[in-house]
Amino acid sequence: MTDTRWAIDIDRDDIAKAALVDEPAIDLAPGEVEVRVECFAMTANNVTYAALGKPIGLFPNGKGYWDFFSPGGEGPGRLPVWGFATVTRSAAEGVDEGEQFYGFYPMASHVRLTPGRVNAGGFMDVAAHRDAMPAVYDHYLRVSALGDFVEADRDWWPVFRPLYLTGWLIADQFEDEADFGAAQVLVASASSKTAIGFAHAMNQRGNRPKLIGLTSSRGRDFLEGAGLYDDLILYNDIAALDPAIPSAFVDIAGDCGLTAALHYHFGEELKLNLVVGKAHWDSAPAARVPAVGFFAPARVAKRSKEWGPGGFQSRMATAWTAFLSDARNLFRIEVSDGPDAALAAYCDAVAGKADPRAGILVHP
Repeated sequence: MTDTRWAIDIDRDDIAKAALVDEPAIDLAPGEVEVRVECFAMTANNVTYAALGKPIGLFPNGKGYWDFFSPGGEGPGRLPVWGFATVTRSAAEGVDEGEQFYGFYPMASHVRLTPGRVNAGGFMDVAAHRDAMPAVYDHYLRVSALGDFVEADRDWWPVFRPLYLTGWLIADQFEDEADFGAAQVLVASASSKTAIGFAHAMNQRGNRPKLIGLTSSRGRDFLEGAGLYDDLILYNDIAALDPAIPSAFVDIAGDCGLTAALHYHFGEELKLNLVVGKAHWDSAPAARVPAVGFFAPARVAKRSKEWGPGGFQSRMATAWTAFLSDARNLFRIEVSDGPDAALAAYCDAVAGKADPRAGILVHP
């Protein structure tokens, strides 16, 4: 394992511009730890983090995704990613060198964190700049204490666990809200991993609305063998949909033109426009249309309060195990190594070049 330290800086105003930079070691302050990032996933979800990096009212504290690892609003941004890391230095009580944690890290080789509320399950990062950030992002889980983790699943966790959680939570909200009165649900970017997670969770229900995947030709080739949607429609063919059917739209693509076209096509029969992602980050703004944003941390907080933390984790673990069994038949994990591979993976994701069948994992 190399001790080379690096990070990837991203232009906050043009997320397609990114560069590798050297990152010197810095002495730890009392209460801090340094971790070495062992692996992280690169998905369209990370593109959404970058696209929503600046404050837009998503977080209650007036911050955005850039503020996790590049606070202050000036200079380049550091992209959050999900992965595993090992503690290399510790000046914090209860967190030892050599321990491994799963959580939210920057796209970099190393990062310093400030553990607080340390317990057997992990810790919260209580650094001042992360104050009032959603708990799901600030929580670092000890791998040794993860009840539903097995070593054979390690590569699958960073790629699919966060995205399946989001999809599962969306499906939970649909069931909780009687499907918003919709007889069918249209899912944009239907081959994305979040959409696959949503469709899988919806299919676990005994009674659900019809699921229609909106996709490209490349995505359709993949989805036809997956069997998760009742129908697949190419983006250019939405006029073939019956406009009289009460419909809900789960928007993972963030394509403003598509959103406007669906609103025009369905009119008052479009019962919900649920904005989840921004994979089409460079889509030209269209006329303002009614929309509701989906924010997974808020849903986690709601269900954790209603079900209790143990109840939430138990339900999630059961659903995750079922999904992972099926995911192995749909996807493959592609692993690459080193900083150049990390930069290439990010650039490919921003450019929309990712193979829908592949889960991209980077070992820094």
